Amino acid sequence: MLPQELIRKKRDGGVLSAEEVAFFVKGLADGSITEGQVAALAMAVFFKGLTVDERVALTLAMRDSGDVMDWSGIEAPVLDKHSTGGVGDNVSLMLAPALAACGAAVPMISGRGLGHTGGTLDKFDSIPGYKTQPDNALFKKVVAEVGCAVIGQTGNLAPADKRFYAIRDVTGTVESLDLITASILSKKLAAGLQGLVLDVKWGTGAFMAELDAARALAESLVLVANGAGLKTTALLTDMNEPLASAAGNAVEMQNAVDFLKGTHIDSRLWDVTVAQGGELLVTGGLASDPADGRAKLAAAFESGAAAEKFAQMVTALGGPADFMEKSELYLEKAPIIAPVYAEEHGTVVGIDARAVGVAVVELGGGRKAAADVIDPAVGLTELAGVGHTVDADAPIALVHARTPEQVEMATRALRKAYRLGAAADVPERAAVVERIAP
Repeated sequence: MLPQELIRKKRDGGVLSAEEVAFFVKGLADGSITEGQVAALAMAVFFKGLTVDERVALTLAMRDSGDVMDWSGIEAPVLDKHSTGGVGDNVSLMLAPALAACGAAVPMISGRGLGHTGGTLDKFDSIPGYKTQPDNALFKKVVAEVGCAVIGQTGNLAPADKRFYAIRDVTGTVESLDLITASILSKKLAAGLQGLVLDVKWGTGAFMAELDAARALAESLVLVANGAGLKTTALLTDMNEPLASAAGNAVEMQNAVDFLKGTHIDSRLWDVTVAQGGELLVTGGLASDPADGRAKLAAAFESGAAAEKFAQMVTALGGPADFMEKSELYLEKAPIIAPVYAEEHGTVVGIDARAVGVAVVELGGGRKAAADVIDPAVGLTELAGVGHTVDADAPIALVHARTPEQVEMATRALRKAYRLGAAADVPERAAVVERIAP
């Protein structure tokens, strides 16, 4: 086969066979197809699209371009979730141990922050000693013994996707729904999962600002994942305000600890976490229906079983044995914690969640460049949600910062991000908007 002929075929709207797709992915992995050819095919796909069969073939070929995790020695159903990214979205921190407490095995391979959204690995890096990049042997040992392990990409998983994404990133083809689908799912399939739930977000703080676009992505992901043999459902969730009342790294970790211990639970965060867990327990055969799954997950939190699993996971991956009891001593704190007050009294009727995320990045809690080192201590807490009243006594948020200049920057950003009005103007929006099933 000739790469240029595949490019020509797709450019003219033709359908690539599974063998042609596999040839292209092999060239991605071994470098025999040039960057220019990869970019040309990506642009052809961007404009002409892929059929469902082509998307499945691309996903499977990229999965098979590297290692595929084998969990055959574990009797529990192997389950995981994927979020398209948001602000204050620390669901993974609570969901993984709760699923383990319900009898699932959860090898959760997570990522770092991207743009204005926080990264699960960056949050775990705030725990002293926690190994976010263990070798495969330790990863498998912790999953087998504890039931869950939240880590970064390990080994040689889907290397073709890594090269493909890097080229797409600099050629204006990242937004292709077909290629996004294959990129997300190839890594999840390489993780050897038996069940997956997708949290596809829409709103001011999501990469998909419009609900219709998020729905289209969710439908594509569910269709292709199931077509590739991975039982998958998706939930469309609202990201028109931060999901948790904290945004940052150490502050979101503390928020998760408080959630697990039952000392402070954000209501929208509870709804999304329990909904995702309920879906997965059904997928894994551990619950009869989503309502039963939600009830079992809630019981795991309320009994303390999820908190116990979290503590075991932290210790098994190198963190402090008493982290749950003394998290506030282990998590780094910013030297300045200052309230941000609105310039007038009112009810929060809208939030630019993306602007809130950008403020965290500006504080040092995210990366402006790939090589940047994240400051785990900075961030925002006690974020007022939509419907909350803010005034001289009730701040918009508390800023955790290193310098007075950072506090001033965050104050300006938050005042601009929050829209105030009358209580009657508060929109009614559920945290979980829609369920997408096969």
